This record gives sequence, C-alpha cells and structure tokens, in this order.
Amino acid sequence: MDGQNDPKPESGDEGSHAGSHEIDFVTLGMFIIDEIEYLPPTPPVKDILGGAGTYSALGARLFSPPPLSRSVGWIIDKGSDFPAALEDLIASWETSVLMRPTPERLTTRGWNGYTEQQNRAFRYTTPKKRLTAEDLTPELLTARSFHLICSPSRCRELVTEVKARRSGLSSADGGNLPKPIFIWEPVPDLCTPDELLNCTNTLPLIDIISPNHSELAGFMGDSGLDPETGEISTKAVERACEQLLGSMPLQSFAIVVRAGEKGCYLARNGGRKRKVRPGGPQQQQRSKNKKPSALLHGGLRPDTDMEALFAGLLQDPEGTIAREEIEVDPGVERWIPAYHTDAEKVVDPTGGGNTFLGGLAVGLARGKSLEEAAAYGSIAASFAIEQVGTPVLARDADGRETWNGVTVDERFEEFKTRLAFRES
Repeated sequence: MDGQNDPKPESGDEGSHAGSHEIDFVTLGMFIIDEIEYLPPTPPVKDILGGAGTYSALGARLFSPPPLSRSVGWIIDKGSDFPAALEDLIASWETSVLMRPTPERLTTRGWNGYTEQQNRAFRYTTPKKRLTAEDLTPELLTARSFHLICSPSRCRELVTEVKARRSGLSSADGGNLPKPIFIWEPVPDLCTPDELLNCTNTLPLIDIISPNHSELAGFMGDSGLDPETGEISTKAVERACEQLLGSMPLQSFAIVVRAGEKGCYLARNGGRKRKVRPGGPQQQQRSKNKKPSALLHGGLRPDTDMEALFAGLLQDPEGTIAREEIEVDPGVERWIPAYHTDAEKVVDPTGGGNTFLGGLAVGLARGKSLEEAAAYGSIAASFAIEQVGTPVLARDADGRETWNGVTVDERFEEFKTRLAFRES
C-alpha cells in the first residue's frame, strides 16, 4: 500500500507530528500543488495550495484558532520540488499536519482550468500519491471525524481499515475509543448509475455522504439542472435525496448536498428510540453489554399516527417502559443558503466544497447539530472562494485571529442570525 514504506518525518519539521493533542478532524484527501488557468485575459497562477486534503483541513482550521488548531490533522508528502513559501504558509496554520519528506519524487501537482460556464477541468501533471489508513499515525487514528474522498468501494475499504486499526489501539490501551464520524465525498468520475448499487452498499458504513448537486444527479442518471433555466434544480436535489434515503430506510446516515449558489441541502431519515433511565434496568443491561439501545430509522411524516407508531414500544416485557421514555427524531429536510449572495464575492470556487466538508466535520465532531455543522461548512466555504488559493491569516488590533481581515466568529454569528436557528 502507498505510504507503508515512507521515510519518517524530519525531526524538527513544523507540525511533523501530532504530539499529545486531541484530534477532532483528519482528512485522507490528498495534498496537491495547483496551477490554475483562467480564461483570458486573466493570467494563470502557479504553486497554489490545493487538493481535497488541503482545503478540507482549511475548513476545519477556520473554526480552530490556536491551541485548538492542533486538533486538525492532515498529511502532506513533500517532494523534492516543494516550495519553501508553501511550507511557511502551512506552518503558520499551526495544525497537526504530518509533513513527510519524499525527496525521491516530485510533489503531487495538478492543472485546473475553467470554461465560460465556470465548469472545472482537472488533470494531474505529476504522479499522484494517495493516502491509506496505514498512513495514519496512532494519534491521527484517534480522530473524532474522518473525511474520505474516494470511490464507493475504496470508501468501504478505508472505513474498515480505520476501524480495525482503531480497535487495535483500544485493545493496546485497555480502553475504547468513541465511534468516529465518517464523512464520504464521492469522486465525480464514479457518480454514475452503474455505481449506484456500490453507493448504497457503502452507506451503512458512513455517517454523511456529501456529493455536490451534479454528482448526486449522476448516480440517478440525471443532470440535476432545471431544463428551462439551466440552473441547479432544487427539486431534483430533493427528489434524488428522497430516493436515496428511501432505498436505505433502516440505515442511519445523512445526505448533505453541496449545491453552489443554492447553498446545501440536508436530508436524514427520522426514527424513534427508547430513552434509558439512569440506574434503571435498561441502563444496567446496557452497561453490561456495552451496547447502545436500539435506534429504529425510517421516514416520519407530519401525518404519521404516533399512537400506532408507538403501540408496540410503550411497554417492555416487564412493563417498565413509559411513554415519556420514547424520543422521536423527525429527521431533517432543510436548505442552508450559501453565505455569499453576491456573485462578485466569488473569485475562485476551487476547493469550496472540500472546505465546506472540513467545517461540517469539525462541527459534528464538537457535538453540533447537523444544521449548525452545515452552517459551519457554509462559512468555511465562504472564506475559501473569496480569492485564488487560501484566505490570508492575520490578527487584528485586539490580537484576534482573522481570515481575509474578518473573524470567523463574527461572520458565523451574522449567518446564524440570518438563518434564525439556535446553537446546539
């Protein structure tokens, strides 16, 4: 496997090891140095931080000022051509980046080009070096959330490998790591009807699947566009999510569709579960078995007959389950708008979706609801698309961290007010 025989990080490299910090987020996306070619007369730019790994790490980092910045983990394989300026920029983020020298090769590089319709073309210009679970250090393996960008079959492999290695860590330490959050970003080339079965076979293993609108439509054999306007069809997004959730009614996962200027759409089946009374017989049995109480998933509708729904659950064989011990999860169906409503604010969309997922993941890892974590993602993406490359990190007169001259908290509070929802 790639990475098994890689040299150890250089001693003294900034961020070459994670240390003893708790890790909230790790990405297995690649690091790429980008060249971006625009339509004339805009000149091309070179040696730009890029890749799904970089931008998703940025998304998590935006919500992680030091010392929380060390909770963001990612891996960079530094080739012989690695620019010193990029190394300094990465060091300034103060993350738990694993920087591995690979002087026998060139750094993974890619070319990006855009059409008049802002459709992106991409190709590798040097051999790529993908990451596996074997590349994760013991500390990175303890992360609360993992971002994976890959095919359905590779996603299943990675999740299985990460879980197996985490299990080995737990056994060695004599404790149990909490269940991690797996966020899967499908690769565009394999979002086709032929891969739909592989996709649904992957869903039971992950917590979030996050295609963009075009990728989701690709699984369904559709374009995802309104035939009359040519714009992103919100109805097509909602319909595809309903079909995908309907195909897996007993599985617990959420769909987060990234839809450009339309924002993102959240969809998750509802369900029901039995509360456990502290010290009661159910909790004693749960502690004994070390397994959570059952959660039954399935779509709930406003006209659902709740009395009939709970008829078989209001009593256990010992008559100890009362009505107040039933929790109802109505599921989620919600659009979260994009932060930027002015198209002129969007300078370069490269990496916006990956950055969104880093913000989403770190929000979920810190106990936020799906809606609020998606708002994290929207804010993170807003910083990524305001310029070519990554936003500028600095500090204001009060010593607060800023990105592009704005504090993340201020932008997030403004966005929350616009969305009118409470913090979880």
